[in-house]
Formats: sequence, structure tokens, C-alpha cells
Amino acid sequence: MIQFDQVSKRYPTGQVGLEGVSFHINAGEMAFLTGHSGAGKSTLLKLVMLMERATHGQVRIAGRNLRSMGRGEIPAHRREIGVVFQNHQLLFDRSVFENVALPLQISGYSRVDIGKRVRAALDQVGLLDKEKLPPISLSGGEQQRVGIARAVVHKPKLLLADEPTGNLDPGLSAEIMTLFERFNQVGVTVLIASHDMALIERMRHRVLTLNQGRLVADG
Repeated sequence: MIQFDQVSKRYPTGQVGLEGVSFHINAGEMAFLTGHSGAGKSTLLKLVMLMERATHGQVRIAGRNLRSMGRGEIPAHRREIGVVFQNHQLLFDRSVFENVALPLQISGYSRVDIGKRVRAALDQVGLLDKEKLPPISLSGGEQQRVGIARAVVHKPKLLLADEPTGNLDPGLSAEIMTLFERFNQVGVTVLIASHDMALIERMRHRVLTLNQGRLVADG
């Protein structure tokens, strides 16, 4: 599902984001990406989403070489990927339902399909009874669940998460990770960037470790 072959990323400032990174994550696998702040975790996720392009090497997602993907193909590529952020990035002037529905509205789904998919996603994260509430009225853990529902509402093949538990206490962090495992169990490929080593070790999944842009451990 995700294949990096000697991938490097250098920014115009001269900063090195990644240096010679190679790994392969199979379809249906769940893995963690860890490393110190600035190690290259966010850069790697941005390359997968085509928010950035590699300076050298090849990135393949589901067999497609991203180097040859044109600008017009990027929206379709991103529709196959769900993304969860640390700060939720929710719209507080819209309801929970409207926040989760946003990707479907952008993609042109019908109102009937939107209703079915949004309520199914909210049910999966345990928030079906809060669809009419504004996100500001929810707890931090519940807001993160809304973000996860929004990320999976279009049934992506790949789910990325960038420090999804960074603002949560250990109990809520464990609940969020259980949700990711549940999606993985139905075939979604999951890659989570996190610096919470205690939580990662309890999860017992593959861990990719970055240090100054280089992949230094994979196991």
C-alpha cells in the first residue's frame, strides 16, 4: 500500500526533511511512525498525501508512482486517504454532522448518501447521538472522534494520523487507538505518527523510527 524507495526531501531553505528512506507497508497493515520532534514524521505523511513531493526517490501508493501523478490527479488520490490531525481542525460554527459531511459535500455526494454515510461513521466512533451539537460543546476526546469520523466517512483504503493523541490523557489516548485498530481490522491500512512511546509499545504493532530524516529502525 505504501512504498518508499530511497526517498529524500530537501526544502528550498536547505533543510533536510528525509534522507534515503526506504520501507514498504502492506495493504491492511497497521504501523506507527515515531521519532524526535523534527525527525521527519510530518514530512513523510505529507509526501504520502502529495502535499509535498520527494526531491529524490520514489513514493508509491497502492502501486501508483506519485512522481508521475499530475496536478489534476491529486484530488482523486487524496479521496482514497483519510487524515486525522492532532488539533482536530473542526469548524466550530457547524454541527458535528456538518463537520463529518464536509468531505462528501466537496466530492458531490447526494444528500441521501451523505446522511447514510455520516451517521454510519458517527455510529462507529460512538457519537451518533451528538450529531446536532456544535463541536465546541464536546470534550477533547469526543472532538478527536469527530475528526476520525470525518477521516473515514468516505471509506478510505488508507488512514493517516499525525499525533492524534497528542492533546489527550492516557485513558482517552487508549480509546482513540482502539478505534484505529477497529478500522484496521476491517482492512483499512493505518499509519500513525506519534512520539508517545509508552502507548506505542502497548499497542504491539510495527514501529518505524526516524532520526534526523533517516529511517533508523523498523520492527
